[in-house]
Amino acid sequence: MTSESMRVHRALALAGVASRRAAETMVAEGRVSVNGATATVGQLVDPGDALAVDGRPVRGKEPMRAYLLNKAPGVVSTAQDPQGRPTVLDDLPDDVRLYPVGRLDIDTTGALVVTNDGELAARLMHPSSKAPKTYEVLMRGQVSANTLRKLRHGVTLEDGVTLPARVEAMDRLAAGGTWLELELTEGRNRQVRRMGEAVGHRVLKLHRSRYAGISVHKLATGRWRPLTRAEWRKLGAMVGLDR
Repeated sequence: MTSESMRVHRALALAGVASRRAAETMVAEGRVSVNGATATVGQLVDPGDALAVDGRPVRGKEPMRAYLLNKAPGVVSTAQDPQGRPTVLDDLPDDVRLYPVGRLDIDTTGALVVTNDGELAARLMHPSSKAPKTYEVLMRGQVSANTLRKLRHGVTLEDGVTLPARVEAMDRLAAGGTWLELELTEGRNRQVRRMGEAVGHRVLKLHRSRYAGISVHKLATGRWRPLTRAEWRKLGAMVGLDR
């Protein structure tokens, strides 16, 4: 053992394989080997040890990367798509393995964080993080003050009542519809669209303008930029990580 020794699941997380928790599960399932022998949970490894997952060698510690993408419509929020559709990773640098933090529907545009920091991504996606997500939503029809109150206080969906949300009418005109700004602290599948359906207003357009307070206001649709160091630290602090 050396001063640089670490638990095998932490070494896998630093290599961008998965979060530490997911990596520990991989070890427990017998999927990880160290120098050709099956690894054990909590095993210490040194920098020169050869790690493999499912028989595939794991590269050494990757440089950490984190990007903000203003997702375009028609793009899927996955690393690969069996249907051959464009993905959010297609135009990003490919020197490390990247993963989107959560998902946006194929027709939804806006802020999406993409990173190889598995621990940060896992914590941000966990329901306990309550990372705020701000949307600009065009709903069909005239949304009444009573409906706004329902959206703010929580509406009943098939998977339970939504948490209280910040909802404001926007000063933006649309024929046959109403623009709202809506901020959520939870991330259920297709939540905004389902909330609209629950109050009788189908969502016509949906754009996530901010994720955890990080805005895509000055980023053109389909473009990306690295997160600033301050933004990265802010995300880490939000979920109890020192970044």
